[in-house]
Amino acid sequence: MPGRGGTPYPFRVTPESSARTTTAPGYLERLRLTWWIWPVALVVVAILAVEVLLGFADLPGWVPFVVLTPLAAVGLLRIGRLRIAVADGEFQVDDARLPIAFIKDVVALDAEGKREALGVGAHPLAFVVQRPWIGPAVQVLLDDPDDPTPYWIVSTRHPVRLATALLASRS
Repeated sequence: MPGRGGTPYPFRVTPESSARTTTAPGYLERLRLTWWIWPVALVVVAILAVEVLLGFADLPGWVPFVVLTPLAAVGLLRIGRLRIAVADGEFQVDDARLPIAFIKDVVALDAEGKREALGVGAHPLAFVVQRPWIGPAVQVLLDDPDDPTPYWIVSTRHPVRLATALLASRS
């Protein structure tokens, strides 16, 4: 995708399959859900199924459970599939790709720093991939005159390792 100033990026920023990675990634992480979200989801499914049964008395009792349980499982699996990698000269966050050459600096943020960075002072054009069940994050400051995005903020369980991998791949 070309930048807004006219000249295109030296290679595609997005979207390409993450399967195209040819070298071992310098950093790889999946932002999976924490274990306790699954039982909570089952309780929510049970409550919704009972609500549906109360509204539709002629419906067999098993139908809402059979329909809602797989829907909840698929939804939770989709939410927890996000992949973060530093490989092939790119910072890859799910389908988004950022060439390492455009990274000016990287800041590891703890939970409080992430909350402040995403607060009222956040830039409206920032690229944000935030997961509320993951406290820390990294802020990747960009140096691309053709792109109005000032920085990326990405949730990660290991912000120092990700920041170190990004800075190491930059040099």
